[in-house]
Amino acid sequence: MGCCGEPVDTATPQQPTHVYTGTITQQPALQPGLEKPPVFQQSTISTPPPAHALDGASAPWGQSFSSPPVTQFGSHTPPGSPPPGSGHNYNGSIYNASGGFSSMNEPLAQPGSVRHAHHPSYTSVTSPPLLSISLSSPPKAASPPPNEGKMSISIDFGTTFSGVAYGSSRIAGGQIPTCLLYDEHGRILAWGLEAKNASPMPGTTCCEWFKLFLEPHALRDESAVDPRLPQLPFGKRAIDLIVDFLTCLWEYAKEQITRDIGAVADLNSADVWLTVPAAWDAKGCDIMREAAIAAGLVQSARADDVNWRERLRIITEPEAAAVHCAYLTDLHRLKPSQNFVVVDAGGGTVDLAVYKITGQMANLEIAEMCARSGANCGSLFLDLRFRELVKVLLEGHPAHLDPASLAYFMHSFSETEKLAYAGVSDDQNMFHFTCFNVEDPDDPSVGLVNGQLSVPGNLLRREVFDPVVGEVLQLIEEQIRRLDQRIDALLLVGGFAGSEYLKQRVEEQFSSRIKVIARPADADTATLRGAAQYGLARRPLVSSVIAPRSYIMKVKLPADQEDWLKRPAYIKNNDAGVPICENRLQYLVSKGAILRKGQRLTTKFCKFSQTTQDSTFVAVLYTSDTERIMRYTDEGETSELCKWTVDLSSLPTFQQNATMPQPGGFYTEFELGLELDSAEVRGILLYNSQEWGRVTFDFLS
Repeated sequence: MGCCGEPVDTATPQQPTHVYTGTITQQPALQPGLEKPPVFQQSTISTPPPAHALDGASAPWGQSFSSPPVTQFGSHTPPGSPPPGSGHNYNGSIYNASGGFSSMNEPLAQPGSVRHAHHPSYTSVTSPPLLSISLSSPPKAASPPPNEGKMSISIDFGTTFSGVAYGSSRIAGGQIPTCLLYDEHGRILAWGLEAKNASPMPGTTCCEWFKLFLEPHALRDESAVDPRLPQLPFGKRAIDLIVDFLTCLWEYAKEQITRDIGAVADLNSADVWLTVPAAWDAKGCDIMREAAIAAGLVQSARADDVNWRERLRIITEPEAAAVHCAYLTDLHRLKPSQNFVVVDAGGGTVDLAVYKITGQMANLEIAEMCARSGANCGSLFLDLRFRELVKVLLEGHPAHLDPASLAYFMHSFSETEKLAYAGVSDDQNMFHFTCFNVEDPDDPSVGLVNGQLSVPGNLLRREVFDPVVGEVLQLIEEQIRRLDQRIDALLLVGGFAGSEYLKQRVEEQFSSRIKVIARPADADTATLRGAAQYGLARRPLVSSVIAPRSYIMKVKLPADQEDWLKRPAYIKNNDAGVPICENRLQYLVSKGAILRKGQRLTTKFCKFSQTTQDSTFVAVLYTSDTERIMRYTDEGETSELCKWTVDLSSLPTFQQNATMPQPGGFYTEFELGLELDSAEVRGILLYNSQEWGRVTFDFLS
């Protein structure tokens, strides 16, 4: 039997710590023999350079306490041309070296393959390296916390690109294609940009976009997986690919960190912050945690390090991006008590959340204002729609529809037009894409002329851009409607935020209601930087979150009059002869509930045991996305999340009853606590409000 208890708040905020931050990027070099053939490359896309094209050691860090200068996002210096003034080209924007850059850092990006930072997919155009930049930080605490020098590492595992940032007194980060190349035996041949640039070879499988297999609907029903996604290699699951990629990323990151800051780096005891989409449920987060631990991101540092798994922290992508954006006060002039919405438009997902600045900027704190949301409508889906358009246009020309040709068309679209496309003003323009194969070069009736496919701008808008951008706009509308307060700023971040058409449509639809619509100059790395800043702060920068869904337990409760009227078939007498109504729902957390970080919600339960061997309490935890409160399990709109298993044998009350067995059995009273962070769910067994053990969650397949 059970009855509701009162939530218990045990949050204990920590003191802030002083932070200096910076940014560098680097990725592994290409290996000879895996490059795509340069013969058919468009003139605007250079061939990837050979392995080890860039060599050298990093010089000491530069330090600065100033905030980064603010510029309009999107200005780009063409490769080979000097940047204006004395600035360096950084993430597509110009920053002055005196404003916090250190040009001494070696670029942490694959030689010759640094992408446009606001671009959601890679490019082989040679660009200036990503350099060090400082960010504003909270004031120094009166006495430093005991973990002042502890390393903090953040990982943004993205659908199309991933990045790593680290910081002890500094931050560094970069972007690497989320891509793996396997041989026919399932062994890794290449990863990152090397795998992305590899030409098709017999017996090999190139794997991308496998993060989308962890989307909640896909986890619950395999038929819900987008059929346009590439098939997984034979014998491998999505988690296997994630483990393989994170292992490669982690090993390389450790090499770079050790090289940059020396052998003094204690990576085995580092805190690791891993970002996940806002729409993921606890099961997807649990799979990511399992994969990260299997990849070695955290491990035991010493013999008595029993809580080493807790050094892996999961944070949602919009929460991390919001932390970073909140620091950039010069950009959007946000003040305490103002609300802002973060639109994190990435390669695979678009995530939204609304926050309020609750603390002073010198001691930054933000609070989530309504349930976050998200959907699979990132820039990748522009690529997929473009591929479908090409297949329709060239239906009668099979020479241009083989996998290599379609991949080349998608690459050309991604690198040249996807972000630069301007919408209606481009309706009368023709967009040209070079064919991969030289045969069958001409058919003007479908746009094939001299080995190029020409596509009218209005066709691109109607078939490729408008469906995806329209879905993003609808997400923003729904998110804004959930809050009955004024929104002072809308911040576009993520790789897809670099789309001129997306920004234009957002401004057209929302500028009359939201005063400031901004796209930070480092929009594509906002999530990565924010997670690193969160780790360095050593305190909750986000003070409260909103439960994105309800968490419910299936329980047996004493039958009341309503149960006798509505569900008499559910009522049975228990072993003690008490009428019990089965299949009842008990809400642990309701959707939309405001939860302080670290808050523990407790509910009282009692278990009837006939013998002392019956010490295990098992219940099923459900989730629901509806705001409607349900009473019985057959009312629908619930999904089974996990099985909740609790061993009560160590509780004093159980042990006391076990020493004095009663012929008719006995009851054991206990409490279960539920902790919801921004992404994860944890269970705690409590006795007299004291933690007595962790609860095992068995996530249902």
